[in-house]
Amino acid sequence: MRALVLALALVAVPAWLGAEEKVVSGLSEDRIEITANFNGSDLLIYGAVSRDAPPPTDSSLDVIITVQGPSFPVNVRRKSRVLGIWVNTDTVTVDSAPSFYAIATTRPFEQIISNTDDIRYSVAFTRELRSMSVARTLMYSHNFTTALIRIRQKQGFYALQDASVRLAQDTLFRTDIRLPANLVEGVYKTRIFLTRNKQVVALDERSIYVRKVGLERWLFRLSRTQPAIYGALALAIAAFAGWAASAGFRALKR
Repeated sequence: MRALVLALALVAVPAWLGAEEKVVSGLSEDRIEITANFNGSDLLIYGAVSRDAPPPTDSSLDVIITVQGPSFPVNVRRKSRVLGIWVNTDTVTVDSAPSFYAIATTRPFEQIISNTDDIRYSVAFTRELRSMSVARTLMYSHNFTTALIRIRQKQGFYALQDASVRLAQDTLFRTDIRLPANLVEGVYKTRIFLTRNKQVVALDERSIYVRKVGLERWLFRLSRTQPAIYGALALAIAAFAGWAASAGFRALKR
């Protein structure tokens, strides 16, 4: 009897391994150059599911796609009315907050990934807002992170696009993600998750390189490497613009 069970197990193992699913993905562009007339970009993310055996019939396949920009510390402040004046009274420091973060899914986010895998892979917005420095007397610090997410969603830096990933025949998928005009330079990480029964079964990662070019890059580097010269140049341009406007008005009066 034991020999029969062992034989069945040996037969079942290759079949299970053959059903492994992998992601083969692509991007419409992996390098974005920010110029003077740059007003944003529509990023197309597409791909296919590679498998060596027919897909399981007892679960449905879902796709989660994230695009994450460079992370920086952020201070989140709350204003209160003190003696009739609105002043900053409480502050929460988020040590690492993505400058841009978009999530696209085939179905509502909470229906296709478990809380455990969400924590493990840091998928949701709140998972990427890490290491909050909070005063001991401050209560309800999660309200600050919620406010930060809400503000950045209004600004177009954070986006949750439920049911925006189109999946055809459990194999081909695609989605479009809008990148705003005021992108931060750096490496943007793209992740594609395949999930079944709310469990991540495959993951693929790609990178997008965003950089300023031309005059914008020269001014950006000047502001970082030679701030005094950059400040003097800004004052000179402002003074010249003021003089030119004044001269133009005088000419019109004549």
